[in-house]
Amino acid sequence: MNEIPEKLINLRVYQDGNDLLGVADADLPDLEYMSETVKGAGVAGEVESPTIGHFQKMTLKLSWRTVTKPLIFLAKPKIHALDLRGAIQVCDPANGELKVKALRVAVRTLPKKTGLGKMEMGGAGDASNEFEVIYIKIDLDGETLAEIDKYNYICIIDGTDYLAEVKKALGL
Repeated sequence: MNEIPEKLINLRVYQDGNDLLGVADADLPDLEYMSETVKGAGVAGEVESPTIGHFQKMTLKLSWRTVTKPLIFLAKPKIHALDLRGAIQVCDPANGELKVKALRVAVRTLPKKTGLGKMEMGGAGDASNEFEVIYIKIDLDGETLAEIDKYNYICIIDGTDYLAEVKKALGL
């Protein structure tokens, strides 16, 4: 199948899986490994070596049009379980059809910053929440592509748990 992903049609933000918080734009976190430079005898130069299953801080930003109840609710200093649910449009050129695939990004977050935005007549307020992501799971059309849980030593990428051997070595 040679489907071509075209665009995100729309998305919604949910709390605890079911409670609709609203519509917001989301800047998803980067998955950047922690790394160390390896150099010295036996290496022809330097290698930036990733640490298996360990990631740099992951930041999620939600942008709201104006100050809303969810904006303030998400400022509570506690872990928030959020679902970002989107509909992706793909083109299947073999049969000339446009299709929809479900995207779900589930995160557990801690609030870092709440931007109240601006008040401008006739303009969007640009309010936002910024979070530290401690857990992320990415599902596309019902298939789990990745799951990272920093506190529970889980790093599943494309079906393989890269921290399974680490947990075994640590007696976990």
